[in-house]
Amino acid sequence: MPPKAAACPVCRQPVKPETRPFCSPACRDRDLLQWLGEGYRVPGPAADEGMQKSSDYGLDSDAD
Repeated sequence: MPPKAAACPVCRQPVKPETRPFCSPACRDRDLLQWLGEGYRVPGPAADEGMQKSSDYGLDSDAD
């Protein structure tokens, strides 16, 4: 039995070698926009509520 052809994770069309693992640059860009727009999320522990409520806390802030 021949191996299954890889499918694009966005549209399920056959993958092209030059844009692997996608079928086209358009699907590659669409996937990138999903990541940048937080359309994909990786599960993890809940964020600390104190950090969420403090709007002035940043990298240059002193820790309390």
